Parts: sequence; C-alpha cells; structure tokens
Amino acid sequence: MLNLSLDSDALRPLIEAVVAETVSRLADEQARLGDVLAFDEPTAARLLSLESHQLRDERLRKRITASQIVGRRIRYVREDLLAYLARNRTEART
Repeated sequence: MLNLSLDSDALRPLIEAVVAETVSRLADEQARLGDVLAFDEPTAARLLSLESHQLRDERLRKRITASQIVGRRIRYVREDLLAYLARNRTEART
C-alpha cells in the first residue's frame, strides 16, 4: 500500500497556475465564440467534450434538443447545451 503525503503549501503555486491557465483558455474560447447564436454539431460537441458522433447519437435518441435549419443542417443553441448538461448532472462521489 502506498502512503503519499503532500504539503498543500507546496502544491498551491501549481494549482494556482493550472486554474489561471484554465480560466484564460475559457475566456479566450468565450471571446472567440462571441455573438454566435447557434453552433454546428462539431462545435457543440467540442463544447460538451464529446465527439461529433456521440452528440449526433444523443440527438437521435432525443436526449438533447437541436434545431434544423435550411438544408437540413443541425444547430444547437446555447440553451440546448446548458439544458443537456443540467439534465445529466450527477452527485459527486467521495
């Protein structure tokens, strides 16, 4: 059995750097998306950390709402993605 002890003060700079980088990337992504009203399937899948085929399958199973626009193109509005995430929340395990 491995017994590992870490000093939280020693880890603090690393954790702060990781959090700062994550927040920076999130801000960059939000700025890049700007005023987009709806996302195509590859973009929506990436925002949900899914593969495009996984999101398509969820849509076909009616687990996520999407809109069909001219040319039968599928689009997801921000509310579709947020509602999907909210419906699929689970309790954290300790």
